[in-house]
Amino acid sequence: MKEKKTLILGASTNPSRYSYQAANRISRAGHPIVLVGVKNGKVADVEIQNSVEGVNDIDTVTLYLGEKNQIAYEDFMLNLSPKRVIFNPGAENPELMQKLLKKGVEAFEACTLVMLSTGQF
Repeated sequence: MKEKKTLILGASTNPSRYSYQAANRISRAGHPIVLVGVKNGKVADVEIQNSVEGVNDIDTVTLYLGEKNQIAYEDFMLNLSPKRVIFNPGAENPELMQKLLKKGVEAFEACTLVMLSTGQF
């Protein structure tokens, strides 16, 4: 299995949040994770960062931010050129998705947790 370094945008220390569950499941699946969120803390033994500064070499970005909160990260994601960006339920953003697709990034709406449980991650 190829490791897929994954950036979770909208990471949370709240166990009831899907971003928290995804961080743990992705990590357990053997993929390195980078967490960016507003609150400090740790998930799956990884510190949540408050900025994307220094974040690079990412295979997958999984979004847990609403469209309005994605604006601050749009240029970063376009310049990062990850292999793929997963827009989880509630994070749909057709405009950003089109910009990513034009740059050759695989961008789609899906649930990371479902992808993990069905072996599609």
